[in-house]
Amino acid sequence: MKAARRPVRTRLRDRVAASDPGLLRLTAGLRTVGAIALALAVLAVLGAGVTHLVAGAMAAMVATFAIREKQPAAQAVTLALGLPVALASVSLSALLRPHVVLGDAFFVVLIFCAVYGRRFGDRGTALGLIGFQTYFLTLFVGAEVSALPQLWGAITVAFLCSAVVRFAIVPATPAGILQRLRQAFRARLAQLISAQIELLDAGPGDVDRVMEHLRDGTARLHETALMIQSRLEEGTPDESTARLVQRRVADAEIAAERLGLLLLTARSTERADTLTLHLPGAPAPSMERADSPDETTAMLRRDLGALRALMLRPPAEARGTALSHVRNRLLGYRDEENLPRTTAALQDVFRGVGEAARAVMGLRMALDGPQDESADTPATARSREELDAEDAAIDAGEEVRPEEELTGLRRPTTRAAVQVAVGSSLAIVGGEFLSSQRWYWAVLTCWIVFLNTASTGEILVKGYRRLLGTVFGVVAGIVLAGLVGNHTWTAFGLVLLLIFAMFYTAPLSYTLMSFFVTAMLGLLYTLLHTYSLSVLLLRVEETALGAACGIIAAALVLPIRTDRRTNELLGTVLERLVDVTEGAVDQLSGGPAADLLDTARDLDQALGDLRGATQPLTHPITPLRARRNTARYVVALLETCAYHARSLAATAELLPTHPSIAADPRLRGAVRRTVRNIEAIAAHVADEHAQVEVETGPSIASLLEPGAEGTSRYGRITGRVLRHLERLDEAVVGLARPLGVPVAAPKR
Repeated sequence: MKAARRPVRTRLRDRVAASDPGLLRLTAGLRTVGAIALALAVLAVLGAGVTHLVAGAMAAMVATFAIREKQPAAQAVTLALGLPVALASVSLSALLRPHVVLGDAFFVVLIFCAVYGRRFGDRGTALGLIGFQTYFLTLFVGAEVSALPQLWGAITVAFLCSAVVRFAIVPATPAGILQRLRQAFRARLAQLISAQIELLDAGPGDVDRVMEHLRDGTARLHETALMIQSRLEEGTPDESTARLVQRRVADAEIAAERLGLLLLTARSTERADTLTLHLPGAPAPSMERADSPDETTAMLRRDLGALRALMLRPPAEARGTALSHVRNRLLGYRDEENLPRTTAALQDVFRGVGEAARAVMGLRMALDGPQDESADTPATARSREELDAEDAAIDAGEEVRPEEELTGLRRPTTRAAVQVAVGSSLAIVGGEFLSSQRWYWAVLTCWIVFLNTASTGEILVKGYRRLLGTVFGVVAGIVLAGLVGNHTWTAFGLVLLLIFAMFYTAPLSYTLMSFFVTAMLGLLYTLLHTYSLSVLLLRVEETALGAACGIIAAALVLPIRTDRRTNELLGTVLERLVDVTEGAVDQLSGGPAADLLDTARDLDQALGDLRGATQPLTHPITPLRARRNTARYVVALLETCAYHARSLAATAELLPTHPSIAADPRLRGAVRRTVRNIEAIAAHVADEHAQVEVETGPSIASLLEPGAEGTSRYGRITGRVLRHLERLDEAVVGLARPLGVPVAAPKR
């Protein structure tokens, strides 16, 4: 049962799956490198010169990374449409090259159209990117009109090679990607449990380090869960299966996070705050000493290790009486079986282990199909019956939320297109002053800093990262160019390695990606016999100029200030938080069933957008330290609110099938204050002059009327629901102070 006994190959596979969920980065790198290598091989056999080899390599790279659709059929259509777009773009670039002013004007128009095309989805984005990049390619290799037939041939070969690699050599179907994402979720869940075992054994000097591992593990598990949710529609055969997997993934995530909180509470000398798991750098709570672990601690360590093994064990190995015995023991804790005589906090941890084991069993049933039931105990059979009843009650219907249709300059794609066109015009003028031959580097940088950005602050941070990566990449390019010399195929081999590194690291670090791009360009210049130290230094100057032009355009032309964008996204998060909270409490109060999982997913997506938009405020280079700390604190509080709202939603969806959870109408009134507070904060965010305030008062539990004689105080409502409601109420009140919302004194 110990992880050390698992085969090395299996452990390595799980480690890779956890570090690269779905192997998306690995697939992107292999596809791009494979397409380039195949194109180079075909062109070399056809006797192409170095210039056309470089052009073919760049075209193969563009044809591969530009296409982002998830379905293979849609990818094939976009690739087929991309070839005539590429051929037309390079032809116009070569024809307009002698006419400087006309060529520059057309380039600006092309840039506008390429960015505006994003409004048409992945296909519009891909075709715009192909058109821009192939125009740039022609400028880079200095193609003349007389060389167009050979250039057309190289680009056609590149697109065909990209198709062969995409659909035959490195295929990736939605179902296959989803399967690998599931494996990544299992691996990351196991890593989080390992971090919880570390917390169990951590001494006073290790707490900060272990808490960072716990925070990272929790965040990575949530990231993978969101990735799975985004792929469910394409990767599952029907909506019912998709909703089943979505439900089981959400259950497992919530159970794992709850187990971490229970363990943190049991080890803390004071009440542990949920915020501790969500605020990076937050001081760890003081811990009780664990110098001499007692029998209960050893038992808990054993059970956490068993839970991790249950999660990691492949379906083919997940049979046998030993594993069934372990599973039965853990599930028994849900029914108070064999709970050790210890403190109430530690008993809660054992119950949390039982809930996590149930979530793991449900996840295995959803992902791996029917399980062996021959060794089930009554507790295991009850858990299995609950899961089967929940599965049967899942409704595949999905309500589509209508979205506001923006028009004109209010549409983000239109605004971005205008900004990029203005910034590119400035970059062309400034770039011509620096170099009449290599001005296009400034335009490329201006274009890139606008990709996937929506505010001036995001563009500033991206421009800074690109410049930093370029500076270090120039140094690497100088070294590599000196080592390679005139060895053409050695240079191409290094180019392939750098391209793989570029695509593999792109989602992790934009600075690293820029570093590999610049180092690769040094080798390409060597191949084209245009390499010199002055050329690489010019690359830095053009990059700085392009970034500056992009920032100026973003700041002066239809600007979207970071504060405005974060406030808009914050308002959306608060709106989604109200939807989830009201929907869950309404169902827990006896209201009709609602699509709570999808509503919770909308909340997670909105929170993810806000987290990305606050990066300029939380970046290490920002001089406003107090503002940075406030942004981090607000996002962490919202993550805490989202966790409790997700937990309420998951509990509410158990109502039809769970024997120990029943509706209680009193909850609807108890949560009104929390909802009013969220709406008050949202109103203040939308208009800082709004006359609103946040109310405080007695705890949620005290607002519930005592139960009938002979029943517990809370009737049929579980303590877990009350704890989530109280923590949510506290977190919402906590949001008021950093956002400047007045807090009213409790009414007597």
